[in-house]
Amino acid sequence: ACVVETLKPSWQSSVLFVALLCTFVLQNTPVPVVLVLIGIALSFIPYFSSLQLSKQLVFDIFLPALLFTAAYQFPLKQLKDNWGIITTLSTIGLMVTAFLLGISIYWVSQGFGSLSFTASLLLAAILIPTDPVSVTSILKESSDIEQIADVVEGESMVNDGTSIVLFTIFLSMFQTGEEFSFATFMVEFLLVSFGGVAIGLLFGWVLSKIIHFTHHKEYKIMLSIVTAYGGFYVAEASGVSGVLATVVTGILLSYEIEKTNGEHGIRKSLDGFWNIVTPTLLSILFLLIGIQSADYLFFSQWGLVFVIFVLSLLTRFIMLCGLIYPVPAWRHEFQPNRITITLITWAGVKGSMSVALLLWLEEDVSGQDGVLVSLSFAVILVSLIVQSVGIYPLTKVLEKKK
Repeated sequence: ACVVETLKPSWQSSVLFVALLCTFVLQNTPVPVVLVLIGIALSFIPYFSSLQLSKQLVFDIFLPALLFTAAYQFPLKQLKDNWGIITTLSTIGLMVTAFLLGISIYWVSQGFGSLSFTASLLLAAILIPTDPVSVTSILKESSDIEQIADVVEGESMVNDGTSIVLFTIFLSMFQTGEEFSFATFMVEFLLVSFGGVAIGLLFGWVLSKIIHFTHHKEYKIMLSIVTAYGGFYVAEASGVSGVLATVVTGILLSYEIEKTNGEHGIRKSLDGFWNIVTPTLLSILFLLIGIQSADYLFFSQWGLVFVIFVLSLLTRFIMLCGLIYPVPAWRHEFQPNRITITLITWAGVKGSMSVALLLWLEEDVSGQDGVLVSLSFAVILVSLIVQSVGIYPLTKVLEKKK
């Protein structure tokens, strides 16, 4: 205020306008977006530019905690009510989206330097996982669309496992030059998926039993940490989906808590720990994403980046129309259809899993293939910023139409 008073009237109005604009933007911008932008700014400081986010760091430290917390805190009633559409979107829907987006990227890339078909599929596999951390709270705050937020959150919780299977298959094709085999894909997909679910059932059952043996909240927290990370590591070491193992473990724990009506204060004990750890990990992750992405943002293919971003929204919209409209129960449940499909489409923000797959790609490719890394980083950032910032005004516009 003192600074503004010393300025000329014309400058005063300009400063006040900028201050109000900044205040509005910060209040209506999801925290992950702010953190990523801060990370990009910090990357220009030599000390921070030396910080590196690796595939192992994301998979071994961040993902197990984030997945476990999302799973055990996801309301079991919402999961029971929406299990059909959540399962369909995170399996069949994700595979359909991957192929539609891969084919679209291959076709449009011919005018930008041409990507191979396998490279296009690989890029699509990185971009299809959804991360609702930036948008579900906004969706739930909006009227009459909490169920949409539950579907988006439940889909993202399960589709990470599907996306990893797709990515590994496409990465193998990309590196070896072999052609796509649907039979091989289905065998590997079923093996990895059911193997992860089986290990998750085992660890979840063990946790749901032994957590009643103690009334000390510190032991309950330690048991949840060991089980969440242990299930993930055992599944990955066995060659199956650690993501699904951790998610299933969390869901079984949620079922046990509900069945016992919160006996021994299990949920309260766990929430006191995980509700601090999860935001902390997410904050560090998004800051590191911003810092590391800065190195890949100076390239000449930004036209292709925005085209791919639009294609990712369009293919997701087409997939949702193709799955929701033919099923009478879903078509009736999510009335009016266009508003629902538009919101679920826009809420499919790329996030932590896309970055994890991107870092996996970064470790395995080099040279001219590095353009895939830059394209992926750029599309993820555009998605994170544009979709996260746009979800609030979009909900308001669509609610008025509704």
